[in-house]
Parts: sequence; structure tokens; C-alpha cells
Amino acid sequence: MRRPPGIADLEDARERLAGTSRTTPVYESHSIAGLTGRPVFLKAENLQRTGSFKIRGAFNTIAQLTEAEQRAGVVTASAGNHGQAVAWAARHAGIPATIVVPETAPISKVEAARGYGAEVVLAGEGYDDALATARDLERTTGATFVHAFDDPRVIAGQGTLGLELVEQLPPGPATVVVPVGGGGLVSGIAIAFAARRPELRVVGVQAAACAPLAGHTPTGATIADGIAVKEPGELTQAIIDELIDELVVVDDEEISQALVLLLERAKLVVEGAGAAPVAALVSGRVSGDGPACAVLAGGNVDATTLNSVIRHGLTSSGRHLVVSLLIPDRPGQLARVVGLIADHKANVLVIEHHREGRRLGVLETEAELTLETRGEEHSQLVIRGLAEAGYTVRRLR
Repeated sequence: MRRPPGIADLEDARERLAGTSRTTPVYESHSIAGLTGRPVFLKAENLQRTGSFKIRGAFNTIAQLTEAEQRAGVVTASAGNHGQAVAWAARHAGIPATIVVPETAPISKVEAARGYGAEVVLAGEGYDDALATARDLERTTGATFVHAFDDPRVIAGQGTLGLELVEQLPPGPATVVVPVGGGGLVSGIAIAFAARRPELRVVGVQAAACAPLAGHTPTGATIADGIAVKEPGELTQAIIDELIDELVVVDDEEISQALVLLLERAKLVVEGAGAAPVAALVSGRVSGDGPACAVLAGGNVDATTLNSVIRHGLTSSGRHLVVSLLIPDRPGQLARVVGLIADHKANVLVIEHHREGRRLGVLETEAELTLETRGEEHSQLVIRGLAEAGYTVRRLR
């Protein structure tokens, strides 16, 4: 097996990245601390160039190519963020790049890679399909394959984020929570901590729909598409086994709620994979009660996905309430219902009347209402108020 990078490789990568990657800030979040019962810091890597940590590994790798390799160009497979980073780094080096992404990749990530001058190829339904196509292109074109995670140069580049945290986090023990897909980022961070601050714990977090390290068979799509990798690399697996302290799993509902929380309370736009560490902390999955730092690994979420995730997050947290109730089909009844809702300080977003295709009485109609509430407790108050007024209420979401 190839040799994993050491701390000297990370320091060399940091020198190569000087003036290219940004030293992203660490913010203390009192609002999230209040929800978790422990001090919480946020490493805002979503503010990194190209919108994620991936520029670190991609640039460090391409900067070490030989002249012959540069002339042949590079090819890679990516769920989106790595492809953008390779495209940007290739443009900076003045070499051609081909990025293979799944057909389901967010359009914003695809267009960003094209905007950096790369050729983008759509292939298959997931990362593994894109990887097979990219490897075929490597063989037929002679281009250098830039792996998304299982390469010592990539891991060393990602490890520069760990070197920053070594300097940015307060003295003393702390837990750093990192999203894990292929394992390049968490491996690099763990190497940095082991050499510079061994008192820092490293906790990896995966999405339930694709958590092979936790023994979960991939079951389908997840909003954390950036970590939807069916298996880590050979190199990263060995580092994870040796250096990672804990691995936890969160589901898409928890991730969507964390994404909304970061939007509202931290004013940070974060993609699903980037929100997973906050989801792990808020859900209580991460052990311990000392200071914790969530690595917000990326912020590349397109507007359509963001809109859907916000709606889902508001609904799952009880702030969007969808109910169905039967009302007499005569004038003034709907106004009475709306008045009751207003009395309970909830806001009506959508009303739909159903008179056909339902098992209704001759003089009945069904009203489906989407309401904005302050949370689950407020939602329950609204439901009780409608029931006490004589309506049969069925909660839909």
C-alpha cells in the first residue's frame, strides 16, 4: 500500500497552498451551544475558495504533477465539490481537465466546474459510476487521474485544514466533528492532530443512507451528496482505523434541521454534507460534554435543493404544520377555521379545498392547511384548539 502522508507532507502542502486556499474562520456559536449543552465552534470551510475544502487537496496534487503529466491533463470523478476544485486548480495551472459527475449531481456544481473551463461528463447515478467512467478516460486519453480522497497528496492537502484548527481552537481538549465520505478530509485532520495536538478527539459523521464505515448498506439518495461514497479508499480506511476516535451516523431529517439552524442562527449557507457535523452534535450522537468544533466542509447547495431542504427542515422541526380537517360546506366555515388559527398566532401559508375524490358527507368539505408555527409545542397547541372547537383534525406532516 502507498505510504500515508506525514506531518512534513502537510506542512509542505500548506506552503504550496499559501495565497491560494483561504484560512477559513472559526466562529463560536452560543445558540448551538445552548442546544447541545457544550461549547460549540464552527469551522466555516463553506467560505473556502470553490465553496469547499476540496481545493486544498486538488491544488496540492496538481501542483506536484510533472511537465509530461501536465501536458496530458487531468481527469477525475466527483459528486461535485472535488470536480469544481480540480477544474479550478487545472485552470490555475493552465492544463486541460475532464470532470466526470453522476447524472444526479446538483446543477450548480456542474455549471461551476464548466465555468472554471473544464469539460464535464455526466455518467451514471452515483459516484461509483462516475469513477468507472473516469478510469476509462484515464486509460484512453493518458490523462492523470486525480482521486477525490485516496491519494497521499490529496490527504496532505486536506490536512492543512487540520493544521489551521491546531492554531485556531482554544488550548485544551476538544472534539472535532468531521463529515466522512471517502475519508480524505478526516484522515488529513487526524494526521495533523496526532502530530501537533493529540488531545483533540476526531469524530467522523456519515449520512444514514450511505454509511459504510458504520456497517450500513447504502440505501439510496441523501441530501448529503458530498459524502455519499459507498466505500472509503484503501489508504484512508487504514488511517481512519488507526486515528479516528468515534464514528456516528445522522439521518436526512437531522441534517435538514441542522442546515436550517445554520442558516437562521449562524447566517451560514451550508450544504447537506457540511451540516452533518452540526446534526450529530445537536442530536446528541457525539459523546462527551467538553468543547466541540463542527467542520462545515462545504457550502455548494443549489437554490432548488436549498428550497426543498428548508421546507423539509421546517416541517420536521414542527414549524411547518400540515393538517386536514372536515368542515361544513357552507359560507363562513372556512373563515371560522382561519380565525381560530389566527387566535393561536399561527400563520396560514396554503389552503386547499377538497370536495371530490374523498369519502365526504353530502354537506361536508375537507380543508388541507399548511401553517407556519413557532415549533412543535405551538403546533400541538393549534391542533388542540381546532379539536376543542369541534373539528376532526388529522395531522399530515
